Amino acid sequence: MKFIADLHLHSKYSRATSREMAVETLSLWAKRKGIKLLGTGDFTHPLYFLDLKSKLRPLGNGLLARPEDPEGTHFMLTAEVSNMFTQGGKGRRVHTLIFAPSLEVVERINARLGKLGKISSDGRPIFGFSAKDLVKMVLDISPDCLLIPAHAWTPWFSIFGANSGFNSIAECFEEETKHIRAIETGLSSDPEMNWRLSALDDITLISNSDARSPSRIGREANIFNCDLSYAAIAGAIRKKDPRKILFTIEFFPEEGKYHFDGHRNCKVLLAPQETRKNKGLCPVCGKRLTVGVMNRVEELADRPEGVISPKAIPALHMVPLDEIIADALGVGTNASSVGKEYLRLVEKGGTEFDILLELAPEDLASFTPPLILEGILRVRQGRLKIIPGYDGVFGKIEIFSSLEREKGPTPEEVGEVQQMKLL
Repeated sequence: MKFIADLHLHSKYSRATSREMAVETLSLWAKRKGIKLLGTGDFTHPLYFLDLKSKLRPLGNGLLARPEDPEGTHFMLTAEVSNMFTQGGKGRRVHTLIFAPSLEVVERINARLGKLGKISSDGRPIFGFSAKDLVKMVLDISPDCLLIPAHAWTPWFSIFGANSGFNSIAECFEEETKHIRAIETGLSSDPEMNWRLSALDDITLISNSDARSPSRIGREANIFNCDLSYAAIAGAIRKKDPRKILFTIEFFPEEGKYHFDGHRNCKVLLAPQETRKNKGLCPVCGKRLTVGVMNRVEELADRPEGVISPKAIPALHMVPLDEIIADALGVGTNASSVGKEYLRLVEKGGTEFDILLELAPEDLASFTPPLILEGILRVRQGRLKIIPGYDGVFGKIEIFSSLEREKGPTPEEVGEVQQMKLL
């Protein structure tokens, strides 16, 4: 069975997260997006776990669904944990995803974590013990659990982060390294960047939204072709099986908020080579720059840019539909006109992913305004202008210039679509 899965998101019990991040709303948005499987996120939070137990029912295959819609959106029990500790004489801050096969296993994990820290303070709890000890503890509870370093390259809270991470998986997890079979690439890196490290050739690269509001789910995701069950999905990830993990769906990594180096307070954005020329210091205030993901990849890479890993799983880059609509209309993504047009297009086109990835241009032309259609096609072709993100500031994607927006698509562009429609 082919399906799209987004396995990392947060509930309303996490900081800076929408109050709408609850099972009912997530199910609705998953159908709009075309996502069959969602991670629950935040299963460690006591109140959210009660929500999950009351609103979802086990399907007998390690996944759950709402009892009133058992064939609809499925859920996998997932959580993210923050470990802040000292290892190798250096302060470390690593975030790790936990996938669990049952409510009973989650209850045991939560009981153990509850003795080691305060799990009710935030949907992503913080602990003072090491990431490797987290792996041992969880797998001692259930060897069927899967632990995956989250957003592996972000500067502040990740396994490879420039400010508090490690130079390799083995350096972080030591004797537990054999259990780490995947990493999450994060919004600011993509598989192509990770292929530059030969040490990651046998590691599965997964991509997820890390969403904090319902409309953001699926901004990164994974396309599986396997049984819709916990065992099949976890097995495909552990084995890096290209027959069962077909693609990852990616942000253009430049749009991620830690892609390049910079200093937000001084509005300074630098490519890695410029950072090296400035000896890592902000040219405006002289303070240390936040070193971004591209710089960190350059530091650890043993291959040149453009190399394809011999065991690569392909990646599809996209821009969310609401961003394409907003760019075509010349307004922000929160504008009511964007939301109205988004819902109309999804009603006509099936799902957001159908519109972005599947439908032929001639089919899209039957219900999509010409400028928005041209935007979808440009995104598919990678014809974009992107100002990279830096130091917590998201990158900016420009599909159309202001002049193009005013004039609309050229007669040649409209003619091409009309011709396709007639074929």
